[in-house]
Amino acid sequence: MITKLPESEGHVLGVEITGKVTLDEEKQLLGIIDGLVAEHGKVSALVVLGEKAGWGIEAGIEDLKWIMTHMKRIDRIAIVSDSKVWKWLVNLDSPFAKLVGIGEKHFEPAELAEAWAWIKGTQT
Repeated sequence: MITKLPESEGHVLGVEITGKVTLDEEKQLLGIIDGLVAEHGKVSALVVLGEKAGWGIEAGIEDLKWIMTHMKRIDRIAIVSDSKVWKWLVNLDSPFAKLVGIGEKHFEPAELAEAWAWIKGTQT
C-alpha cells in the first residue's frame, strides 16, 4: 500500500510504502508524480519503506520504465528505511544517480526530520 504523507508540498512528494505495491498502485503514484512534474518541472521524493515493503514484478517494471524515461525530471530521492539492504542499494546507486543530476540519500527512521529537511532543500 502507498500512502501520501501530509508533509508533501510543492515539488516534494513523501510516501510511505507498506506491503507489496501492485501495478494499479504504482500507476496511480506515477500519475501523481507526472502531475507534479507538469506543474513544477522536477520532483523530489521521500519514500518511507515499511518492514515488508516491496514491489510486484509488474509494478517494479513500471517503476523502472518511468525512472529511465524521466531521469532529468528527478531532483532528489530520500529513502527512509532500517533495512541494511536498502541502505546498501542506495549507497551503491547514488554515485550513478549523481552522474545524471539526481541527489540520492538513505536515512534511518530516526532521521526522518533530517530526511525531510534534505529533500526540501533546507539541508545539504
